[in-house]
Amino acid sequence: MRLTEFHELVEGQFGPVRGASIIVDHVLSQLGGRTAAQAIEDGVDPREVWRALCADFDVPKNQW
Repeated sequence: MRLTEFHELVEGQFGPVRGASIIVDHVLSQLGGRTAAQAIEDGVDPREVWRALCADFDVPKNQW
């Protein structure tokens, strides 16, 4: 997944303001206690980050 697509999915699911906040503020235990932004910066595939966010926020699996 490209980073652009990741940001589009986050914005589409959570809205532009909440999505931007979630990316930098929400700590993902599945990704070693990093935020989405930190995980991506550390080289984690954006698709894996997206799936971790979906799991934490109970996004229906058909939208992962």
